[in-house]
Formats: sequence, C-alpha cells, structure tokens
Amino acid sequence: MSEVLNNKDVLKKAQEELEPVVGNTSMVQESHLHRVKYLQAIVKESLRLHPPSPQLGAREALESCQIGGYMIPKGTRIIVNEWCLGRDESVWERPTDFLPERFLQTQMDVRGQNFELIPFGGGRRICMGLPLALCNVQLSLANLLHCFDWQLPTHQALDMSDKFAGTTLPKAIPLLVIPTPRLPKKFYSREFTQGELI
Repeated sequence: MSEVLNNKDVLKKAQEELEPVVGNTSMVQESHLHRVKYLQAIVKESLRLHPPSPQLGAREALESCQIGGYMIPKGTRIIVNEWCLGRDESVWERPTDFLPERFLQTQMDVRGQNFELIPFGGGRRICMGLPLALCNVQLSLANLLHCFDWQLPTHQALDMSDKFAGTTLPKAIPLLVIPTPRLPKKFYSREFTQGELI
C-alpha cells in the first residue's frame, strides 16, 4: 500500500482496472482477481522489493556442487538472501524503482518457479501458506484500492526504509493515510439484511 501511495499513477491505474471488473455496486470478490492483471503485477512488484522475510530458510547441500563458480561442499548450509535477489542489477532494470509494469509482459510468478523472484521459497520447502497468503494480499489490496481514495497527510513522499525485526522487515515508519469512501454508503456498514451488506 505504501508503494502504491508513493506512486499516484499506479494507484490511478489500479482503480481504473478495478472499476469495469467490479463496478460500484459490489466489493471485490475472489472471483474478480484473475481479471485484474495490473493489481497482480503490483503485488509481485511489492513482493520483489519487500519480501515477507529478507532471507529464505536455510538449505543444506546434499552433495558437492558448483554454483556461480563457487564450490559448495556436501553438508554446507546455504541461506538465500531474497532481499538482495529482488534488487540485483544484473536481473532487474532500475531495481530500486517500484514498476509493476515490468510484470505485465512476462509470465514470471512468485510461486517458486522463477528463481529471480522467490519471496516464498521454492522447491519442496516452499511456503505451505503461499496460495492463502497470495489470495488474501490481492483481495485485501484490491478492496482497499476499490473502496477508498487515499491521501497522505503531507505532500512528501513516504519513507520506505525498513527495520529488521527478527525474521521480517516491517516499515521503519508506520503508514499513516487518510481514506475517503468511493462506493455507496451501504458498503461501509456492519448491518446485514437479507444476505446483503448494507
């Protein structure tokens, strides 16, 4: 959300993509997600720059091998720095810029098959919660962008620096924003009548 708010064009494009798919008579449902490719690109780009954990779980070499010109002896523990993979200049053009468009012309995904982008790991030890996490992140972000217009309290860009907190990298300065409803009032109430959100 912070990266989107730092890039107003991204916010506008995402809202413009959601409007014809969802309309203003409902909130985003899981069934809408396969039709919002730009929103999926935003999530991929966010996971590239801000992986859930900066380092993947330790692996052990089952046999001696050579990787990138380095000899890895059998039994060596290997820790992959996912944070650095997402910022590798030899792989990513303008690696520190937030550019969701880079994922619109490629089939690259976060499901462990593209080793340039493995925020949830890969192989047999990939995160078991990946499908649930990806669906929840996409659905939450889609509803936040579809249901509200967002404004920063100041006109300055957000500080995107991270702080190390055990195994994760949360923002050093928490996000503070002002939401304004975009949909009819009935979507913001907690009352249910005849199975419909009112």
